[in-house]
This record gives sequence, C-alpha cells and structure tokens, in this order.
Amino acid sequence: MEILDYLASHALAFILLTGLLGLIVGSFLNVVIHRLPRMLEREWLHQCREMLEPEKEQPAESTYNLVLPHSHCPHCQAEIKAWQNLPVISYLLLRGRCANCKAPISLRYPLVELLTAVMSMLVAWQFGFGWPMAAFLLLTWALISVSMIDADTQLLPDIIVLPMLWLGLLLNSTGMYTDMQSALWGAAAGYLTLWCVFWVFKLITGKEGMGYGDFKLLAMLGAWGGWQILPLTILLSSLVGAILGVIILKSRGQSNATPLPFGPYLAIAGWIALIWGDEITGTYLQFAGF
Repeated sequence: MEILDYLASHALAFILLTGLLGLIVGSFLNVVIHRLPRMLEREWLHQCREMLEPEKEQPAESTYNLVLPHSHCPHCQAEIKAWQNLPVISYLLLRGRCANCKAPISLRYPLVELLTAVMSMLVAWQFGFGWPMAAFLLLTWALISVSMIDADTQLLPDIIVLPMLWLGLLLNSTGMYTDMQSALWGAAAGYLTLWCVFWVFKLITGKEGMGYGDFKLLAMLGAWGGWQILPLTILLSSLVGAILGVIILKSRGQSNATPLPFGPYLAIAGWIALIWGDEITGTYLQFAGF
C-alpha cells in the first residue's frame, strides 16, 4: 500500500514506472503480433481438415502458442537467451544483430517497445493514478497489437477486438468513460456506419472497400468512448489514411488500386479521439467561430 500511495502522490515516478511497464509489455506485444496470426491460421487449417476429411486421422501438431516454442532467431534457429531479450537494451547491446549468426534483427521490435512505452506514459499522464488509467492501458496495448497485425496480414483478430468491445461496455456500465446509453449507441453506430459504407461502395463499384474487422474495431471504439467520438474518429482516420496511404503506395511503387489495411488508421484516430477528442472539437469550433 505504501508503494501505491507513493505512486498516487508522485506523478513523475508514476509516469516513468508506467513507461518501464510499457517497454516490458511492448516486448510481449511483439510476440503477439508475430505469433497470433500464425496460431489462428493453424487453427483454421485444422478445422478445415476436420470438415473436409472427417474420417481421416489428423496428424499431431507441434506446440505453438504465445509461450512455446521459446523465442529464437529466424535465420539460424538459435534460442534467444533472457539477457538477449531485454526491451530495447538488448537490441542496442547486440547492435541490431543476432548474437549467434550476426543476421540483422528487424528494427521494428525495439520501435514497437518504444511506441508502447511512450503511449503508456501518455495514458498515465492524461488519466493519472487509478482504474481508468489501468483500463485504458489495456485498450492502448490492444490497439497497438491489432494495428500491427492488420498492417502485416490485413486481419483484425476477433480474439482481441470482441473482448475489448465487451470490456468497454462493462466499464461504461459504471460510467467510467461515458454513460452506458452513449456506449451502447457507440458500439451499434460504430458497426453500422462502416457496414453501410461497405455496402454502398460495393453496390456502386462491385468491390469490397474494407473488411468486417473494421466494423468491429469501430464498434469497439464506440463502446469505450460513446457515439460522440465516432465523427472525429472517422474524419481523422480517413484523413490520415488518405495521406499515408498515398505515401506508402508511392514509396512501394504500387498502384492506387492496391488494398491497404484501414485498421491502423482507425486505431490511431480512435485513440486520439478518446483522449483529446473534446479538446480537438472545442478548438475547431472556436477556430470556426461557433
């Protein structure tokens, strides 16, 4: 209790400790981002085999989850020791290379760890010590995970999105971030808004402009922040998506018809709207003279 009392009364120590926790969690999120899509793919393949070949005995599969097998170098398969897996520090000590084969380690790993730490510190600074901060940290880490997974695979895993949607509704049943009515309408309106956009676009062009995971992600954000954050979230995500999308396509030399994931832009915009939505809207209205 003395430690909790100290953190509650010393904002700087609390923010720094939250940043350290963010580094550790960021290291775990790297595992989630890499392994979860593969775990889901293995499960789907297993289910397909059971349906297509029900009489055939399925071969035993090796254990593959978020814990096992232990982390290893993808080039030489050497197991990564504990001291080689310290967030950011190990990357710097190893100079970005495998300790065994000297193959380069992706810069994305320390960047995800640093991003998680910085965003966690911003949450601690914005909310202060308490349950709203702790719950919002979970949301922040979930958004980082689904954003990176969507960027890699164009998949927004239900196993993350749906539990966070329900958690948002449960928390707001106590009025933690908004009232329950706003949260319910936020979840419903978030889903139906993009669902309508999806079908209008498909009827006009004959193509699917986004996936159903985007509907669920916006519904999740609405469940946490209420319907009030949805207009700003959609506006910001569309604006950021249009700008960054063009930059990404041009840098890759790809055509404008190349599909790009929309989930990361929704996650970024929703996170900003949840924290600073009132300030952004108020500033805009003041600037517009309303």
